[in-house]
Amino acid sequence: MRVYSLDIGIQGTRDNAHPEKCKGKCRPIGTETLPEGIITKSSNLEMRPLWGSVSEDNKSKNATGLLAISAGINQKRLVNEIVKKFLGDDFAVMLFHYDGVVDKWHDLEWSNRVIHVSATNQTKWWFAKRFLHPDIVVEYDYIFLWDEDLGVENFHPGRYLSIIKEEGLEISQPALDPRKSEVHHPITVRRWRSRVHRRFYKFKGGGRCDNNSTSPPCVGWVEMMAPVFSRAAWRCAWYMIQGDRMVKVGVVDEEYIVHLGLPTLGGFPDKNKVYISDPLVFS
Repeated sequence: MRVYSLDIGIQGTRDNAHPEKCKGKCRPIGTETLPEGIITKSSNLEMRPLWGSVSEDNKSKNATGLLAISAGINQKRLVNEIVKKFLGDDFAVMLFHYDGVVDKWHDLEWSNRVIHVSATNQTKWWFAKRFLHPDIVVEYDYIFLWDEDLGVENFHPGRYLSIIKEEGLEISQPALDPRKSEVHHPITVRRWRSRVHRRFYKFKGGGRCDNNSTSPPCVGWVEMMAPVFSRAAWRCAWYMIQGDRMVKVGVVDEEYIVHLGLPTLGGFPDKNKVYISDPLVFS
């Protein structure tokens, strides 16, 4: 027994000197990891043949960017123009078919070079949450998560990448041409003779924006129809994308509390407090 104990002690000392040899020694049977070389910490969206290896002729260049775009068949012409521009600059491309129509895209010459994902009546954020996990897209420097109704006649993906790299932009979007675009937020409008702008100025009326403004929509704002995320920014944004708020978020009625609205942290009582006595209808 003494020899056995001594042997264990010596063996443990040797293993401690080389911790990589100890990995998995105390794991239950059946939980061992796969052999090195089979598993990897990350992946990408490059398509592989069912058997054999990728030939040198068919091996694609390492894409530095990914375009993931909503794709309804009614906007086929616009999507075609967008995809051709991005493929021309060696982007990886993924189409989100929210109308369930995939076969009608196969007549386009690039159809077999892109990834098609189909789910009826889902938004691009639903697709992104499920198919663009940060570890899957980690090999791409930038992720373009675009709507389909965008005109790209004056847009050049490669040049855009050069600009945002030089400017150090983690989240960005191309400016909108005010003569042809439907504009919802003034900060997104293109400024003539400008390379990049980061804030919007409004000196009259309510909601003024000036050099002292520190929050949206005056500064720190892009619109979600054409956002571009850096790898680091996408890892943050992906975790903030909402899940199913219709099912996973709610108010528990059977256990309830009273909010007294008392002044806290030096505040004053709210004289405009509203009490609801009539029953309301909720779903």
